[in-house]
Amino acid sequence: MSSMVTDRRSMMLGTLAFVGAAAFRPAWALAGNDVTYVTAVRRSNGSFGILLLGGDGAILREVPLSARGHDIAIHHASGRVAVFARRPGAFAISFGLDKKIPPHVFTPGEGRHYFGHGAFSHDGRLLYASENDIATGMGVIGIYDVERRFKKLGEHSTFGMGPHEIMLLADGKTIAVGNGGLDTTPDGGRENLNVDSMQPSLTFVDAESGKLVAKHEMTGDLKSLSIRHVTQDVKGVVWFGGQWEGNPSETPPQIVGSAGSDRPLKLIEAQVKGGHDLKGYIGSMAVSNDGRFIAASAPKAGHVLYVDTATAMVVGQSDLKDVCGIAPEGRQDFAASSGFGVMRYETAQASTISERELQDIAFDNHLRRI
Repeated sequence: MSSMVTDRRSMMLGTLAFVGAAAFRPAWALAGNDVTYVTAVRRSNGSFGILLLGGDGAILREVPLSARGHDIAIHHASGRVAVFARRPGAFAISFGLDKKIPPHVFTPGEGRHYFGHGAFSHDGRLLYASENDIATGMGVIGIYDVERRFKKLGEHSTFGMGPHEIMLLADGKTIAVGNGGLDTTPDGGRENLNVDSMQPSLTFVDAESGKLVAKHEMTGDLKSLSIRHVTQDVKGVVWFGGQWEGNPSETPPQIVGSAGSDRPLKLIEAQVKGGHDLKGYIGSMAVSNDGRFIAASAPKAGHVLYVDTATAMVVGQSDLKDVCGIAPEGRQDFAASSGFGVMRYETAQASTISERELQDIAFDNHLRRI
């Protein structure tokens, strides 16, 4: 593992009030840009792209991709976007929402592949990406200089294998990592090579020094629950969604939980009475703009689960076939996207507000709000 030293002041310049609390409109937005959501898609002819959508789900712009994309990192103040290839891809693309910054493709370098997720530093000077050290199978956080055309500056360890989603927390100093515990290689595609020995964990890594702040591992009967996706609530607690890799007959009903650097892993109670099986798979996580409610999509089951973070109780569960993308909308509502081109807006109590279907479009796994 190598590490890098950054100017501590630059890490603090971007100190962030909670998402949704900012009252300013950045320059790119004041210029008349109405983009509200960004998502990767696949069209019926087999081509791939990135769609920039209005608040009503209308397509405002499309950026082509050479292969399937996964998640999107957004630096809200500058309007810069970075989209990562789906695991185990080896490309990422960045561009500006105002079209002044043209698309630029960059790669993780020799011996590395992306896991599909990343995050900008709060000041927008750095980009972090979840990556695999192919030779060792261990996870790393790649660190890129945004202004130098995403030149790779160094790496931090994720202190686990198979890192998937990484998130720079609201303190601007700590990166939460969902280490899925699974080893993959480009030659092997998406085949998991070590299911019998996997060790999933949620780690907290100091973004500047690369030191391990805390590590929570799945053990015992839950050692096959791969931690993949993360989000953070208004109190700073990190919520995660898992994907079960063990015997299907042993799939746990609880696959959403929370933790902190100073608090252990804790799974929520089983779903609401009469709720549907989540089929052991959470595809995406999001937090409401006021930070209170967590949404977790379950695409294999066709459901979205809503959790009140104040009580850790399930308060709603909606049905939408092949739903995966999820993002905040309004104060406590959410937008959800499906592999059948449906964009739905609904409350955290699972009541539908409105719905729109786009033709010739299959939304990919993640939906991000600007």
